[in-house]
Formats: sequence, structure tokens, C-alpha cells
Amino acid sequence: MMEPVRFGLVGYGFGGRYFHAPLLAAAPECAFVGVVTTSPDRRELLGREHPGVAAFGSLQELAAAGAEAVAISTPADTHTPLTDQALDLGLAVVCDKPFALDAPTARASVERAERAGVLLSPYQNRRWDSDFLTVRSLVDRGELGTVTRFESRFERFTPDPGPGASGGGTLLDFGAHLVDQALVLLGPVATVYAEWRVRESGLDDDVFVALTHTSGARSHLSGSWSEGAPGDRFRVSGTTGSYVVGGPMDGQEAALVAGQTPATLGAGWGVEPPERYGRVQRGDASETVPTVPGAWSTFYPAFATAVRGAGAVPVDPWDAVASLTVLDAARRSATEGVVVRL
Repeated sequence: MMEPVRFGLVGYGFGGRYFHAPLLAAAPECAFVGVVTTSPDRRELLGREHPGVAAFGSLQELAAAGAEAVAISTPADTHTPLTDQALDLGLAVVCDKPFALDAPTARASVERAERAGVLLSPYQNRRWDSDFLTVRSLVDRGELGTVTRFESRFERFTPDPGPGASGGGTLLDFGAHLVDQALVLLGPVATVYAEWRVRESGLDDDVFVALTHTSGARSHLSGSWSEGAPGDRFRVSGTTGSYVVGGPMDGQEAALVAGQTPATLGAGWGVEPPERYGRVQRGDASETVPTVPGAWSTFYPAFATAVRGAGAVPVDPWDAVASLTVLDAARRSATEGVVVRL
């Protein structure tokens, strides 16, 4: 049996409370030792929801208490300074998306980790969404032939999400996942075109990004907080067929918000009901495809195993640099109305 990695968390807002703390607490490979938060309300919530997990006032306090690793789930503009501070303290780091605000800043953090010999991984949990795992399975088995177009949408109806709900804007908030999934599925990108609408708050929304991959395949990615009629989550077109799956999105987020965890649901974690299955279509022929169970629960065990020197980190930090390079190009494209060649 591996000795559990002593893991801390920075931030106990929505992301820390629902996307990180329950998964850390449920992973036998991790010992959830504390949360860095100075908010009295969030400290009270932590004490109710995770009795015995300590609250700390700083990363230095967390490290002094014996933490070996930390997850950072705070506002987007604090990710880089906190990541760099944790690395300097010798803590292995998981950083939530967006990993940084731009590619050069991301590159500097990755190089800092490499110089220090400390593990670093972006929290791209949606690589383990049930519907995306299903897409990858179908593509890997050749069920769709050669993929020619990948359509992916993160669309919700929250007309006024406020500045916190959309991170650094929808391009960074949703785009960090949309672009990462496109790169995982179809590889490097040659050109980027993007459109967006800027809200009164100054944050971008209703984002559309078109990628041409070096393979010749295309990705059409959409993100919105204000879409009253969300489209299909995925439509993946290939030379021999297409896979379509509608919404709502993968159910792991809803399960965590409802208080369920991999520990409480066991084998039922990440399982989607039949009414949410997608289908493979070949003209008039249509075949329902059972959805592969979602597996956010595998991220922290894999990272802890890497900390113990027995495996690789679940997401290579250079993948965040690649995604942010595309997102930087999309920002330029949307601002200047040009196609950007990488």
C-alpha cells in the first residue's frame, strides 16, 4: 500500500468546495490535511463539511504543517502567483483552469517547476467527462472512420453570471476545457479563428473558436453563459459515421454539488442514465451508444502516485502551454477579426 500524499487545498469557493475537496477526501491515495482560506464563512463551511480538516492562513502555514502537495482553486488572476509560491515551497502543485492568463506566463511556471524538480499538473478534469471518454473510445476503435470535424459546446443559461462565475471571461473559463479536449482528440493546431461578444462587465461571452488542426481536421468550439437553447454537447463527424450526444453535460459536477462523491456512490460514480446516451448515425441508420462512465475520481490518485515516483502526472503541464497558445491566438483573432496562423 502506498503511503497517502499529504494534500492541501487553496481556496474554498465553488471550485474548491465541489470540484476538489470531495475528490481529495474520497481518494485513499491522498490525506486531505487542510485548506488555505481566510474567510470566516468558508472556514465554518469547511468545518461542517470536512470535520478534522484544518484551515490555514497561508501556503507557508500549510507547508509547515507537513503538506506535500497542494491544489489551487482560486480566482483566475491568482493562479500563477500561488502556483509559483507553492513550487518555491517545494509543494507538488495541481492548478485549476485556466492554468494561467496567457501562454508565456504558463511557460514560465512550467519551466520553474522543472528547474525545481517539483511536480506540476493542470486540473483538466473534463478529459474524464463521460461523454468525452465515449468520444475517445469511438475514435480509438475506428467507429467513425477518420474524424473530419469535432463540434463541442459548453453552453449554459445564466444571463448575468457576475464576474466570478466566468473566471477571466468565457474564452478562458470554458475555452480552457474546450481547447484542451480538441487538442487531446485531434492534435496540434495550424490556424485559429474566433468570435465573441463582450458584456457590459467587460468580460467576453458567446465565444466561437474554429481550429484547423495540422491533420486537416477541424474543431468548432462554442462557449456561452447566456445561451437559452444549448446545442448538442458533441457532434463528431468522421468518414464513416458521426456521433451525437446532447445535454445536459456530464453528471459528475451535479453529483458533487448534490453532496455525492466517489466514496458514497462507489461503482455508480460517473454512470449516465440511458436517456442521456448518444448515438452513432450513418445516414438513416442510427445506433444508441452506452456512455462510458465519467472518471474525475482518477485524477488525484494518479497525481498522488506520481508524487510517490510510481507514475506520470495525469496531465502534462506543457499541455496547458499548448492550450493557452491557442487561446491567445483566439483572443487576437476575436479582437482583430483575423485568422491567426500558429
